[in-house]
Amino acid sequence: MESTPDMKVVSLSDAGADPWVGLRRYTSARIALGRTGGSQRMGSVLDFRLSHARARDAVMAPFDVEGVAERLLAAGFATHRIATAVTDKKTYLVRPDLGRKLGEDVRGQLKEFATGWGARDLVIIVSDGLAAQAAERHAVETVARLAELLTAAGWTIYPILLAPYGRVKLQDEVGELLGARHALMLLGERPGLGMPDSLGAYLTHQPRRECTDADRNCVSNIRPEGLPPAAAARKLAHLLMESARLGVSGVALKDTEAAGELAD
Repeated sequence: MESTPDMKVVSLSDAGADPWVGLRRYTSARIALGRTGGSQRMGSVLDFRLSHARARDAVMAPFDVEGVAERLLAAGFATHRIATAVTDKKTYLVRPDLGRKLGEDVRGQLKEFATGWGARDLVIIVSDGLAAQAAERHAVETVARLAELLTAAGWTIYPILLAPYGRVKLQDEVGELLGARHALMLLGERPGLGMPDSLGAYLTHQPRRECTDADRNCVSNIRPEGLPPAAAARKLAHLLMESARLGVSGVALKDTEAAGELAD
């Protein structure tokens, strides 16, 4: 008989049994797939195709930005929507450079808002990235938990900015225009086979257009099956506070927090 992931005892004498099959209950990775002759089993092939289709759907799914804004408002956060130089999904996928910069009219708007908002410690930008459902499912809880920790430590936070079709580097231009001490970008990561809702968080100290990837830190795989939002918020709060204390981010900022400190 063909083995199933939840089998606890596997007899190697069973037809088609795999000595690794018992490990499948510990991981979502594709292991112990077995074979039929020189080919994969039909069940394995169909499962791969289903996961691949879900990943493609995640990339192409529209971003419910209004829904995210409503949930942030209900959680007590002011929000403001901004636009990148991208206007549609196809352009976003083939022109990554346009997702890294603001639309022309948005720059002037942010400069005006900066005067009224004043200088603050952190600007948080939420975008769909390459998996809108990641932002829709996990961004609000991550923001809420993080803001609770940071405001208790005396940090000031700008209204949450919602930026459809954004890329990571967008945070540099936004942070520089506002004069923020730190910028944090939350967006959907490139979907993997089996995890189409993984949220990524990228932080930069003293954001400016000249920043590169070496100037920012990343906390990835934010989702219940990976790094849960509450744990991600604690990790981000620790990194941001250390960044503020040391005046650095990126490769110069090391994560010194013990893994056990993230546990609930």
